[in-house]
Amino acid sequence: MKSRYILGLFTLFVCLVTNAQQISDTSFGKGLINYTAKDSTFSVKFAPRIQTRFTSNWEYNGTEYDDPAYNFLVRRARLKFNGFAYSPKLKYKIELGLSNGDLAGANEYNKNTPRYIFDAVIMWNFHENFELWAGQTKLPGNVERIVSSGNMQLIDRSILNSNFNIDRDVGIQLHHTTELGGNFIMKEKLAISQGEGRNVTEGNEGGLQYTGRVEFFPFGSFESRGEFTQGDLKRESTPKLMFALVYDFNNDAVRTRSNSGTYMILDDGSLYQTNITTIFVDTMFKYKGFAFMGEYTSRNADKAAAINPDGSTTGDVVAVGNAFNAQASYLFDNNYELTTRYSTVDFDDIIGEDLQTQYTLGVSKYIVGHKLKVQADISYGTLDGTKDHIMLRTGFDLHF
Repeated sequence: MKSRYILGLFTLFVCLVTNAQQISDTSFGKGLINYTAKDSTFSVKFAPRIQTRFTSNWEYNGTEYDDPAYNFLVRRARLKFNGFAYSPKLKYKIELGLSNGDLAGANEYNKNTPRYIFDAVIMWNFHENFELWAGQTKLPGNVERIVSSGNMQLIDRSILNSNFNIDRDVGIQLHHTTELGGNFIMKEKLAISQGEGRNVTEGNEGGLQYTGRVEFFPFGSFESRGEFTQGDLKRESTPKLMFALVYDFNNDAVRTRSNSGTYMILDDGSLYQTNITTIFVDTMFKYKGFAFMGEYTSRNADKAAAINPDGSTTGDVVAVGNAFNAQASYLFDNNYELTTRYSTVDFDDIIGEDLQTQYTLGVSKYIVGHKLKVQADISYGTLDGTKDHIMLRTGFDLHF
């Protein structure tokens, strides 16, 4: 029912746009529809995108690798809208998900409904270099998570990101840019959010979440905000570097991965609460087709194990530990790119999991940049230094 409702709204939107507005000339990769109202009081860019994946996975059983498991998957199917309303200083972004992976995660705290909404945020440039954001969107966390899934140079993000990212939440953010002299730029981003992740409807179950990210650009800005696009597709003519620090504090968090993961429910039905701190240090470098991205993260909790009032444990534990990720790539003149990645995840002893390490080698063919590309990668994973799995993935992205 809800899918038909969304499809109906989309059809109505297209009809209204094509009949009532000025449609500008555009080309593939710059939006399926770009238009501005005749009185210039608002604009809309509509850009759907899909990502399809094929995965083969060989698990090591202690003596040999098992027969491969295969999986064909529509990994992402999104509808994206953005533009301005009333004034170019008041921008907005809406992103809806349609694939199974996009919608998964229904629970009692979002009324057991599919999680359609990824982004629903307004951004107001209220004074000079200040921007106030309000709504649901990505928190200013690690660089790999801020990079859109449509702008990745490998099939998917690293094991650091899947275990430690702070993703999206509902709240407010303040962004500011400071020019420090010459080409040196600093960007500061602060966020106060609900602390339970996206699409939560049942109110604030714990405390609030506070996030701060500071970025340094000693050689000036990247082309086209390239600090949040993997690979040097713009072939930077001079070296460009970003170095960033992130501090995130989730007060009285109720989930095992700060604002994501399992809700920690006690035997009496109430939620276990503990303070969770996550830090990130990351960097991005690009020059003449070469790109490097590096990340380190650490998560700590006041009391990681969920404990009932009688002193017994529930089995839920905050995913405390640290992780490292580094990837490097080179874009050849024919728009083929070769990428390598090395990632580790080292949970604290209380988690009871061995050190995870993953080595990945990937190749991409960019037909229209990140908007139309074909990719493949192969990963070799270990647990505590012993064989664990081999994974081969291929896929394509199409982004209007």
